[in-house]
Amino acid sequence: MQFADRLNNVETSAIRELFKLLGKPGIISFAGGFPDSAMFDVEGIKEAANKALTEEAGGALQYGATEGYNPLREQLAAFMGTKGVDVAPDGLIVTTGSQQALDLLGKTMISPGDKVIVEGPTFLATIQCFRLYGAELISAPIDANGVKTDELEKLIAQHKPKFVYLIPTFGNPSGALLSLERRKKVLELAVKYQTLVVEDDPYGDLYFDAAPPPSILSLSKDVPRSRELIAHCGSMSKVLSPGLRVGWMIGPAELLANATMCKQFSDAHTSTFAQATAARYLKAGRMPATLANVRKVYGERALAMGAALKRELGDAVEFTQPQGGLFFWARLTGAGGKTKDAAKFAKKAIEQGVAFVPGAPFYAGNPDASTFRLSFATADVAKIEQGIGRLKLAL
Repeated sequence: MQFADRLNNVETSAIRELFKLLGKPGIISFAGGFPDSAMFDVEGIKEAANKALTEEAGGALQYGATEGYNPLREQLAAFMGTKGVDVAPDGLIVTTGSQQALDLLGKTMISPGDKVIVEGPTFLATIQCFRLYGAELISAPIDANGVKTDELEKLIAQHKPKFVYLIPTFGNPSGALLSLERRKKVLELAVKYQTLVVEDDPYGDLYFDAAPPPSILSLSKDVPRSRELIAHCGSMSKVLSPGLRVGWMIGPAELLANATMCKQFSDAHTSTFAQATAARYLKAGRMPATLANVRKVYGERALAMGAALKRELGDAVEFTQPQGGLFFWARLTGAGGKTKDAAKFAKKAIEQGVAFVPGAPFYAGNPDASTFRLSFATADVAKIEQGIGRLKLAL
């Protein structure tokens, strides 16, 4: 068979290859990027699903509008309102997870050869998705405070990208938190260069202590002419349930119209039953308690992982303690003659019964082979301490 040329632009995921090695019994995995299923509010979701079937079975089980189930759009607009975003229900569309929102951006915005700026490192699936549509990806450097806006401006001026893609709040894989000053600068750059900025925000509600700065979308109300240059992607996956596959996109009307058209071709609409369930869940007012619980648990696990890394690996690794999200982003220093190759380290770790993800695949260009990602979300404190102990043996 002769497949489409676009498949030549993507590679098999190195992470997927690593997951093939995880079948070994007793493996402690820090490799996944998903929430702990023990955190799911099963009773609340069950109650919401029953209400959806009791109150409006036809709407929950029938075909629906491509833009989304209207009661859910109303609830999502209200949810965003609690985070300082003034958006009408018809100012957002519901997507099958925020992953579909990224795919729709690729379909509607990217022509082969178009340049797109992403963070280095960034979400692996974004790299693969945008490359599938023929994008030339430009990597913008980051630090613990997110993308370096001075460098970003140079890249925008030089490459004139179709858009800039950022995960400003507890990014995957970096865990970085874009500072308030830099968020404002991003908005100024969007206006100055008339460049669309895509804000992907699946982790923003998962903060441990102080709330993060307002979203770029929220701050756009203070920067004239910037709102129409921001597309914001949200998700219920990390805070409610990935299995519901409920995400949303807020953006300029013309972008949403074209995204809706492309969505119609691909899946007609996101599951109406999932949408109706999510709508009833949000309406029931259970989300604040759910968020408080996951913040507490993940915060404890993050502290435990940071302490264990310092205690067991010492100066062989460097990292910034995350303030939220699901991930640690670490770098091997080579101190004491130890390896600086995270891919080799990952294989040694598997032999010791612990797994993590090497960092190189998360870069669109110029990968740092000494970096790696650890997730603390699905292991309790005892498992985290045991797993980091195994990493010490591997190193």
